[in-house]
Amino acid sequence: MKNSMIRLQGLLAIGAAALLMCGPEAATARPQPAPAPASAAKQPAELAQAVAALRGIATMRADFTQTDTNGQRLTGVLTLKRPGRIRFQFAPGVPMLIISDGHALIMIDSEVNQLQRWPIGNSPLGALLDPSRDVTRFGSLKPMMDPNVIGIEVRDRSHPEYGTLTLVFTHKASAPGGLELTGWAAVDSQNRRTIIRLANQRYGMPVSDELFHYLDTRGRPHK
Repeated sequence: MKNSMIRLQGLLAIGAAALLMCGPEAATARPQPAPAPASAAKQPAELAQAVAALRGIATMRADFTQTDTNGQRLTGVLTLKRPGRIRFQFAPGVPMLIISDGHALIMIDSEVNQLQRWPIGNSPLGALLDPSRDVTRFGSLKPMMDPNVIGIEVRDRSHPEYGTLTLVFTHKASAPGGLELTGWAAVDSQNRRTIIRLANQRYGMPVSDELFHYLDTRGRPHK
């Protein structure tokens, strides 16, 4: 359990993940190289479509499953609200919470009474959480074997320590922008891979801003 948490912490800290399907097969899709590269004309069109799909999400909830390099799994519920707010609520028994308030990514590990923050503005994660930014600065089309699947690789080549994030979308007419995010694969600077799969995506529900705030009470005297 602890090793799994450390890997997730590293994954999110470097800005490689988190944080935006048609059925069970699509929900388990993962990036795979295709025999031939995508054409130059296709790349900007599909990249623009993926950006439009992210921009089209006002609020979203989805179940997530995280699998790390060792095959360990954690589950929970992801809640997203534009702009820039996300919450990973892990299943009962996992003493960890990850949230973004739009400015910083915060990881709370109650097992060791630890809280860590990382700015998201200059990392690939910032491009994911705030798609009004120029995502093409970080993103490029990743060839996929299934024509119904679009993969977008997000990396900042000037900061390799951020790692690489590959977002996986499938075509779905009822999803915002006609694409639904099925999950992502993240590789950190030490080549450790984490896979996030999404399922049961729901859109447009009311979500309070308070869900993305965390009051750090460590060190305060008890009354």
